[in-house]
Amino acid sequence: MNEAVTCSSENTNSNMLLARCYHVTGIVQGVGFRPWIYQLAKRYGLCGHVLNNGEGVTIAVQADMAALQAFDHALQSERPPLARIDSLHFEPAAVDAALNDFSIHKSTATTQALVAVGTDKSCCPECLKEIRDPNNRHYHYPFTNCTHCGPRYTIINNLPYDRHNTSMAAFAMCDDCRRAYEDPMDRRYHAQPVSCPKCGPQLRFVDNQGHELATREPAFTAAVAAILAGKILAIKGLGGFHLVCDATNHQAVTTLRQRKHRPAKPLAVMVADLSMARQYAVATDAEWQLLSSQERPIVLLQKSVAAEIPLSAAVAPDIDRIGLFMPYTPLHTLLLDAVKTPLVATSANLSGEPIITDGEAILAQLANEHFRVIDAMLDHNRPILNGCDDSVVQMCGGELQVLRLARGYAPLSLPSKVLATQALPSVLAVGPQQKNTLALNIGNTLYLSPHIGDLFSIGAEGYFQRTLASFKRMYHVNADLIVRDLHPDYASSRWAQEQIQPVTAVQHHYAHVLATLAANDFDGKVLGFSFDGTGLGADGELWGGELLLADSNGYQRLASISPFALLGNELAIKSPFRLMLALLLQQFSIDEIIAMELPALRGHSHALLRNLAKIFAAGKMPKSHSVGRLFDALAVLLGQMQDTQYEGQAGIIIETLARRAEAEGKTEEASALLLQLPLRQHPGLLLGQWDTVALFSQLLQAKQQQRDNGVIAIAFMQALGDAICHSAVKAQQLLGSALPVVLTGGVFQNRFLTEYCYQQLQARGIQRLPQHLVPVNDGGIALGQLWYGLKHATPLPDPI
Repeated sequence: MNEAVTCSSENTNSNMLLARCYHVTGIVQGVGFRPWIYQLAKRYGLCGHVLNNGEGVTIAVQADMAALQAFDHALQSERPPLARIDSLHFEPAAVDAALNDFSIHKSTATTQALVAVGTDKSCCPECLKEIRDPNNRHYHYPFTNCTHCGPRYTIINNLPYDRHNTSMAAFAMCDDCRRAYEDPMDRRYHAQPVSCPKCGPQLRFVDNQGHELATREPAFTAAVAAILAGKILAIKGLGGFHLVCDATNHQAVTTLRQRKHRPAKPLAVMVADLSMARQYAVATDAEWQLLSSQERPIVLLQKSVAAEIPLSAAVAPDIDRIGLFMPYTPLHTLLLDAVKTPLVATSANLSGEPIITDGEAILAQLANEHFRVIDAMLDHNRPILNGCDDSVVQMCGGELQVLRLARGYAPLSLPSKVLATQALPSVLAVGPQQKNTLALNIGNTLYLSPHIGDLFSIGAEGYFQRTLASFKRMYHVNADLIVRDLHPDYASSRWAQEQIQPVTAVQHHYAHVLATLAANDFDGKVLGFSFDGTGLGADGELWGGELLLADSNGYQRLASISPFALLGNELAIKSPFRLMLALLLQQFSIDEIIAMELPALRGHSHALLRNLAKIFAAGKMPKSHSVGRLFDALAVLLGQMQDTQYEGQAGIIIETLARRAEAEGKTEEASALLLQLPLRQHPGLLLGQWDTVALFSQLLQAKQQQRDNGVIAIAFMQALGDAICHSAVKAQQLLGSALPVVLTGGVFQNRFLTEYCYQQLQARGIQRLPQHLVPVNDGGIALGQLWYGLKHATPLPDPI
């Protein structure tokens, strides 16, 4: 049964007609694809129909050959702004001589989904114009959208993407919205969240006791007044709540930090437009384009010191970077229009917990008598079915680097030609413990979920399971194989082991490399430098500074950072002076170390240091091969930190020091230090071990010579980069092959180090595989696990 949507056609002579049935997969639902096809049919005089189903879009057309060829060319060369075609093919069909119109049919459901779920997109220029036009029926309406913008993933319950399968099912359209929704020439045709002030979701303003104080426009007005008065609000966005306050109000930002127990981790700032952004950051044209792209990610940019009204120093203390993003919903746009000041907009959650998506949970967790973070809440009644945080990105060496894959980019779908040669089983990859994501496949298309987070709490594990349930429900899959991290105690690994399906494990750093192979649809061998904080190695030790010769079939460990002790186990990560002490104890006695009178150790008693030395001498503590931990130890040595207050803090501090020294023209002074990370022969490793003790000894000497901290930071990262490049050259020589290089793992979020490596590899003519949209940190590991599972799973039998 089709809807009453037709267009006339003069091609009714069956002797002149040909018929075709097209099948299209990709991002082709909820993006205006069917009305676009309707308009093409009208343009070229085609008869037939178009419909959505779980497999994508099916188009049945008939016309003469010239019209069909013109239609085919348009399919190849044009498309709606948010659409992405992954596959397009047709087969001949029987001509229906009685057919004289073109229809848009109602959607049908199938047992397995092949369509990619659309990502949430920021408000388009047309909708922005309407919400600012007093004569438009969408004026000041904070939920205005069309087929070119608005929520997708966060409101979808099932496929196909139709209103009854979304959180808009409960909102009956008014006559005006219904007319727009049913008119294929209107840009709101089948925009599933379409609504207006008469019929759609509405705002409500609630105090921190849960009392409703205002609704609709008065609720918005109350929220604006509260922000301008220095209050802290929870505001519901697309994929969850933000904690919001005036970013120029130092008291408000400081209070937010105190209440949220977040002393140092940088806070993201939302700015109204590029003009406001330029007051607070210095950026390249590519970075400004990224900031204003329709994905609207948080972009890490260099701070500007020239703002007329400066941001609070508490926004991003003691670092030279700031995370800015622009409004992506009508509500955010209207807020920024009204307050005319940048806003702190950080994810609303308890430390270590997932983003909160429900107003009642906000009141329970952030407005209770023990933990009163917010003063009030701006809520609305459109349910968020799938939580989705803000994406975090940066430009690195002229390339986009994704640090958190979420709103605007995820769910990420990657069709693979390499995997298209055989029938594939359904594989589910459950990711690592930190920065967890999930990955699964439908045939040869790989899907990576939005950022889930760190699985250290019951709440986080629940979010993991809800995301998994959403993916299973939307894509109608039941995995034949589950792939997990090698570490058996990760929450994701424990969950996998409890399932009835077969489970296979993949080593953490190998999965990092495989994620890059998947991102590039690459099936050959690579030299994978996998540098991060930690991951369980195949030998039971903690890896984190590895050079792997790897392909889809397996890996060989060619080189590794020489290990150093984690004095106090995980306490060494939280109090990294213990890491520094362990590195020093590998070459000095405790008396010699105490005699050095290092500023980094002045806050610790001699008794504690001697006790730690005894533990070190016993040799029973775990050891780490981690480059990330090496950054921690250096930050302590330089007197820049004592306790780790957030993940990656040391790397950000070291990079900040290096950037400042670089700006002061001290690069040559750093090169003159001639710091080296030497490669020593070691049993079982073709290239050997990088000697961390030798490098740290050089760093200690530079510090004792009172060298500038920024100079030392530059020299340290150049030594790491040189070791990477020299090892790549040596490996290629020993293997007799110019293999491409992969740089992956959280350490390569450090732009200074990574850009130095890019330059040095390019100077040596060494090919490097980029990350594309796959996170360089642990957020990409699930994709690597999936790639491994698909390459090693038993292929399905060919259909009879």
